[in-house]
Amino acid sequence: MSIHRLLVAKVVAETHDAHSIEFEVPAESAEQFTYKPGQFLTIRVPSDRTGSVARCYSLCSAPHDGGPLRVAVKRTANGYASNWLCDNATPGMEIDVLAPAGIFTPKSLDTDMLLFAGGSGVTPIMSILRSVLERGTGAVTLIYANRDAQSVIFASALAELCREHPDRLAVIHWLESVQGLPSAANLATLAAPYAGREVFVCGPGPFMDAVSEAMTSLGKGRREVHIEKFRSLPRNPFEVEQAQEEAEEKVAVAEAEDLPAPATDNGTVTVEIDGSTQELVWPAQKKLLEVMLEAGIDAPYSCREGACSACACRIVDGEVELAHNEVLDQEDLDDGIILACQSMRRTPSVRITYE
Repeated sequence: MSIHRLLVAKVVAETHDAHSIEFEVPAESAEQFTYKPGQFLTIRVPSDRTGSVARCYSLCSAPHDGGPLRVAVKRTANGYASNWLCDNATPGMEIDVLAPAGIFTPKSLDTDMLLFAGGSGVTPIMSILRSVLERGTGAVTLIYANRDAQSVIFASALAELCREHPDRLAVIHWLESVQGLPSAANLATLAAPYAGREVFVCGPGPFMDAVSEAMTSLGKGRREVHIEKFRSLPRNPFEVEQAQEEAEEKVAVAEAEDLPAPATDNGTVTVEIDGSTQELVWPAQKKLLEVMLEAGIDAPYSCREGACSACACRIVDGEVELAHNEVLDQEDLDDGIILACQSMRRTPSVRITYE
């Protein structure tokens, strides 16, 4: 995992309680910040009490336009990181981030889509929507729920996109101040004309539950509804990186003292990453991410607890078992997506790719 320090280029107040933050990526880091619509950044926020906290924020920028990386941050009650960023992020500031990650991404931009967003959940949805309209051929309908008209993030940008793509984009706003909380029945009624489309959902938990129930009532299988799941990171990956370095120093000392190495069963994993291929010994008692990090491979990760998908990769050959999984659904697993931080080898050899 590489930690990158990026310069804040611009901060925009999108609403009274939400800001978008643009980052300038140095030319030498451009390759590491190639991303797909719907992915997120993990950001380090300083803290007087703990040194720092880490939070994941979706990218609202679209990769096709070559513009700056941009995330949207909405204040949450008692949310230390979101409030700190809204209050303190200013142009010229440097912030530590991890490279883009996540699997909440469409396989094709030529597919008709039904998108659901609740509040700041519009952030990755905006990236997907713009990418489909400007680089694909699909039609898009967005059902977007907010407390009131003043809470609608990207209201003017969405209106402009509707004017530019009147035959391909429809935005349906649901305002709690006018219509009350959206129920599964309400959402099913709105979604019915578009039920045959691929579905992406992001927002507060109760909203996503209501959407899931609505789509089930319309005959959509769970594999046809993509849900972005954000949970609080159980570990701070920026602090874990420091602890990992200290652990590696201890290992080096042990090797220098000629202490016995742990036994292995001679299993192997072939790793394709960043244009290179390496074969590594994979002891059965170790998880895939540990094996790669110990070999010096700069594999992506964040929480190391199976809760964020930053370490997602694809298994090409062999079998693994996930010790824990909170983010991959059955469709992801059927497509061969695994979490490196939770993968235990179950066959003598395994081949995985990040390509």
